[in-house]
Amino acid sequence: MSGDIKKRLLENRVKDVRLRKKMTVRQLIDSQRNIGGFSAQHMIEGIDILKSMLADKDSFNFLSFPADIIATGLRGMIADSVKYFDAIVTTCGTLDHDIAKAYGGKYSLGKFEADDAKLHEMDIYRLGNIFIGSEQYGLALEKYFAEIMGDIYRSKDYKKEYSASELLREFGKRMTDEHSIVRQAYLNNVPIYAPGILDGAFGTQLSLFAQDHDFKLNLIKDELELSNISFDNKTTGALMLGGGISKHHVIWWNQFKGGLDYAVYITTASQYDGSLSGARLTEAVSWGKVKEKARYTTIDGDITIILPVMFSYLELL
Repeated sequence: MSGDIKKRLLENRVKDVRLRKKMTVRQLIDSQRNIGGFSAQHMIEGIDILKSMLADKDSFNFLSFPADIIATGLRGMIADSVKYFDAIVTTCGTLDHDIAKAYGGKYSLGKFEADDAKLHEMDIYRLGNIFIGSEQYGLALEKYFAEIMGDIYRSKDYKKEYSASELLREFGKRMTDEHSIVRQAYLNNVPIYAPGILDGAFGTQLSLFAQDHDFKLNLIKDELELSNISFDNKTTGALMLGGGISKHHVIWWNQFKGGLDYAVYITTASQYDGSLSGARLTEAVSWGKVKEKARYTTIDGDITIILPVMFSYLELL
């Protein structure tokens, strides 16, 4: 018996990768299927799971991500991928960066090692290795929030009370930038759930608007919608880019249907600090948030490197 087990464990041999001129992304990744090693094997597994998940017409599929990657050049790629998913779960900062960029906000390449005190003196914000002039972010968002929210308020269909997803649909309806995530979500009828919508510049503007307008934000309504999705769909899947509240809202509500059936998670966080961002999907199995027999993998690595490769291989864009 042990001999059979040993034979089975050793049957899938590591193969050397042979590079050649003019290889396509697909050819390169296919050549790595037996590379072994570290994150590469998990990325290939993630590609295969994602392909099956998106092909499963019975699966309700989530895309979740935090705001930081929307400050990078991945914003347009994620906007283009919206149509392949059934719901988005994200943070308030995504709205900040998406709207600022939609109306001409310029973000610049910077350095992690910059002198932040000097940047502050020059009114430059640093997000990792990205520099953002204050006028390109907060002031820009404030201006266009006021224009769009004012138009919503004056419209004949104004309701006085909105869930976050309902309000973001109204924003998407009025935005014109085709590279905007909020705009593409509207065009493709994909709801955006932002459970932490007050935690950022967009949320601050909402709070200020509510002080002198007849406006209420109903945060419970979206939670009930997510609950209904969980109970109404036998099969669910998720591509989770980074952790935090976005990831947790996806896996939390899916536990009530017995867990996700497909799950791909990309993270750079360490599991040894006990954080949700660092927690591998196998930990979610113990909570019933991912099914024991689900197809799932955690990919350790930088989303800005891994996601373009995965999407290119799958020819999603």
